[in-house]
Amino acid sequence: MKVLVACEESQRVCLAFRDKGHEAYSCDIIECSGGHPEYHIQEDVIKLVGGGENNHFITLDGTLHFVEKWDLIIAHPPCTYLSLAGNSWFNVERYGEKAIQRHKDREEAVKFFMYFTTINCPRIAIENPIGTMSTRYKKPTQIIQPYQFGHAERKPTCLWLKGLPLLKPTNIVEPDIIYHKSGRTDSRWHWETFKLPKNERAKIRSKTFEGIAKAMAEQWG
Repeated sequence: MKVLVACEESQRVCLAFRDKGHEAYSCDIIECSGGHPEYHIQEDVIKLVGGGENNHFITLDGTLHFVEKWDLIIAHPPCTYLSLAGNSWFNVERYGEKAIQRHKDREEAVKFFMYFTTINCPRIAIENPIGTMSTRYKKPTQIIQPYQFGHAERKPTCLWLKGLPLLKPTNIVEPDIIYHKSGRTDSRWHWETFKLPKNERAKIRSKTFEGIAKAMAEQWG
């Protein structure tokens, strides 16, 4: 299959499909960190799925490719303004112009997310954390957790699927949870990312867990 993994610089999903023999490419507006520039397209993904001349693209190694039609598109739209985790920052009375700008940024993020629902492709998966798209679009097809795929972490992830079966758990393990004195609980992995600089922290948290990427390639490929 010809697979496009949109908004992925880590290349984890892309490489999982490559391991299964598929012609998969990652695409992002930044360079890849997965170590395979020959599979990465540094371009606005919208330009890659419009058909016509857009079927030609150049990977980071300088090679020209042609894909007549994508068989599967897996999209990871940026969740900064879509996730429920940042909802408190939308309070206009408290944060003023910053909150107003954040509302504008959310509308742009929603528009970008919704673009993937309009693409003419037989198989599409859109991934995002629990957030505003459950009401702005519709409830996700399913919600998965890393601990269902061999990682002792808790991170609910929504999948909106078209032409694809539900992703089946492959290795359910006990999540490693930290219990705070306040009564709050947190995934150890998530808690430890707070030690990282803000930009690096966001980058680490956005990466698809290897077990989930492998399950996608095995079950959707």
